[in-house]
Amino acid sequence: MAVKKVALLTAGGLAPCLSSAVGGLIERYTELSPEVEIIAYRGGYAGLLRGDRMVVTPEVREQAHRLHLFGGSPIQNSRVKLTNVKDCVKRGLVAEGQDPQRVAADQLVADGVDVLHTIGGDDTNTAAADLAAFLERHDYGLTVVGLPKTIDNDIVPIRQSLGAYTAADEGARFFDNVVSEHSSNPHMLIIHEVMGRHCGWLTAATARSYRAMLDDKLWVDGFGAPRATREVHAVYVPESEIDLDVEAARLSAVMQEVGNVNIFLSEGAGLDAIIAQMEERGEEVPRDPFGHVKLDLINPGKWFAEQFGPRIGAEKVLVQKSGYYARAAAANEVDLALIKRFVDAAVDSAFAGVSGLIGEDEEQGNELRAIEFPRIKGAKPFNTEEPWFGELLAGIGQPKGRTISAH
Repeated sequence: MAVKKVALLTAGGLAPCLSSAVGGLIERYTELSPEVEIIAYRGGYAGLLRGDRMVVTPEVREQAHRLHLFGGSPIQNSRVKLTNVKDCVKRGLVAEGQDPQRVAADQLVADGVDVLHTIGGDDTNTAAADLAAFLERHDYGLTVVGLPKTIDNDIVPIRQSLGAYTAADEGARFFDNVVSEHSSNPHMLIIHEVMGRHCGWLTAATARSYRAMLDDKLWVDGFGAPRATREVHAVYVPESEIDLDVEAARLSAVMQEVGNVNIFLSEGAGLDAIIAQMEERGEEVPRDPFGHVKLDLINPGKWFAEQFGPRIGAEKVLVQKSGYYARAAAANEVDLALIKRFVDAAVDSAFAGVSGLIGEDEEQGNELRAIEFPRIKGAKPFNTEEPWFGELLAGIGQPKGRTISAH
């Protein structure tokens, strides 16, 4: 396929891969076909609808490698669902009576774009799927190639999404400081709330990374805070049932023996119970334009603190969220290597004229390929049968619990 002009956009929440993916795409096109023009829509799909674009100049191409050193997105993000016409009109992105998908498609044509690269999570790429289908139905002749960004690692059927490894390590570093707060008050309960609406992978991986940090520390025998005070004492993920009575009894014993309790909590764990309580009280459950519950307003960490604090004898409770800290980091070495592989495959797919979301396809032997957009789904559950997760729970003395089949 003859590619003359490429457009990039990043969308959704941040992840430690966006800046590097943008830089990597610019580098790869410059390496293979420097004559290809590159633009970027500022602020994701919102920028596309507004025609708000940035030109990747020769000066930017020469410095694109520096983008690997930064977190965030150099071209900015937004949360826009093209098929949610009412929301697009309300936000002034399209006029009453306009179809956002057609506005987006016409803008791409007006800008002379041959290939659109979308970099985002399941919402971004399901939106890309809708747009790609619209383009095909109406013979626009554009190729859409996505890259999977989500620190939750919850995109079906992708084995590993970009940025998730880094987010786990950064969350561990965050808690390595927060945990010291236990020394400021006796019998403290610290809840480390980790991002993960439907998928507990990040919570589990963060706990694993943090415990590896503990393994590397040199402890002062017989003096000061022993490792037990800084340990992970519980890991709660959405995919496993939490028996509050059983866990309260177990953690109460930990509190008496150790003097403090540290919980790693996925923000989606116990969400059904929280929503049920709100609805019973007649409270409105806040949701975003995609229909997702606004977890920052629900505050799962506070809810669990209220359930456990009094029952385990906590004299003080501290809830800390690492999500914004972790997701805004620059990619680590492991993610940089993964980003490079995915970017190269994305450019190859663009030149071949094949639309899809680049990833290691779990349903096709983990082959790195452009996965057909209609197969992309969100809310992929974390596999709690992973051996490393079982070893993690055994290492902290937590019963495995029952897997929730609904997830």
